[in-house]
Amino acid sequence: MAARIVYTDLDGTMVGPRGSFWHTAARDLTADPATALLELHRAGVPLVLVSGRTFEQVVEAARIFAADGAIAELGAVLAWDGGRGTHRFTGELPAEHAGRTPMEVMASLGVVEQLVAAHPGRLEWHAPWHTTHDTDALLRGRVDPVAVDAWLAEQGVGWLTLKDNGAIPATSRMTLDPDPAPPRVYHLMPRGISKGAAIAWDLERRGIDPADAVAIGDSVSDLDMAPAVGRLWITANGAGVDGMADRIAAVPNATVTDAAMGEGWAQAVRAVLPVH
Repeated sequence: MAARIVYTDLDGTMVGPRGSFWHTAARDLTADPATALLELHRAGVPLVLVSGRTFEQVVEAARIFAADGAIAELGAVLAWDGGRGTHRFTGELPAEHAGRTPMEVMASLGVVEQLVAAHPGRLEWHAPWHTTHDTDALLRGRVDPVAVDAWLAEQGVGWLTLKDNGAIPATSRMTLDPDPAPPRVYHLMPRGISKGAAIAWDLERRGIDPADAVAIGDSVSDLDMAPAVGRLWITANGAGVDGMADRIAAVPNATVTDAAMGEGWAQAVRAVLPVH
């Protein structure tokens, strides 16, 4: 399908190891993603970045990649016009906390500290990147999000949910227990906030039919984009994660790329370019 707009995840999707736009998953140099991005811009198809990164980080990345908009913190904030236009999503944040950020509420309740204490060696802050998030508590570790959601409900904070945003390499800065499975990044945030919900709002703002929109991602959280667009592409690295094959099979408009990370992203972009 030809796309009128492309929404894309960043880390592990558009950019490769350590956030490089110029390296393959095997760390070889490549210009393929950059060439595909140039082709997309020349075709006049808007690009919107959709990431778990903070508002400031995603808006800056949007400038670098000449994107037409940005969605930050897994759908919490939508920006356009270089960040001058914004819309915040509060999801199921209880009415009594109106006017406060979700992070302020979580801090006052001590919920993150309690959650980490309940999973010793299995969960910790995703330091140092967690410090500037307003909507979500950015964590890393090896836990079952379904079990965590059940725990949150038992604590009386069932309006929160833990979202899996993909695997990351283990590093010396982590204090997690040794485990052969790679650690994962998690976002503890209000229910009702998602990449898909933000995309749906943005498409309505732009007056674009969802059937004419395409999204590209690599993680469980990116599957949330599928209902909001006509086609979702998942890069091969994301599809290869344990459990993802079954999840993808349950999404009727999802397609897996042949290659990983930026090379797979380039394949997805070229597949949706208008034919002239």
